[in-house]
Amino acid sequence: MDKEIKDKIQTLLDQHRVMTVATLRADGWPQATTVGYVNDGLTLYFLCGLDSQKASNLARDDRLSLTIDHDAPQVMEITGLSMAARAHPVTDRSEAEKVLRMLPMKYPPQVSMPGPMPTPDQVRIFRVMPSVISVLDYSKGFGHTDLVTV
Repeated sequence: MDKEIKDKIQTLLDQHRVMTVATLRADGWPQATTVGYVNDGLTLYFLCGLDSQKASNLARDDRLSLTIDHDAPQVMEITGLSMAARAHPVTDRSEAEKVLRMLPMKYPPQVSMPGPMPTPDQVRIFRVMPSVISVLDYSKGFGHTDLVTV
């Protein structure tokens, strides 16, 4: 992966904080869900409920697809990422605590919160490692993508 495309990916990851993840349900249907995320370089993290459908899906099959993007006022300003990745539960407590410290820093100060941040024992945290990244950038042409294998 050349430096220019890696920098573009890193910039898009750093600019956003919400992604849509698609996992596979037991019946074979894909399930797409919006989640917040943080990233450490190209490694992404998200959390969900211990018994959530996402957690069950990923326990059975660690593959997921994801998208990160935003609405653009002009069609030719559309940018975003899609990835094929594998998601693994974070089991190391120090890594989990680091992720939980990173999450609030991704957001502006909040007016009100329903309670304190959960502890690693109260949520399932997933580490997402991309295999293939598609970088969408319409400024280079309608529907232009650069495909990168990680």
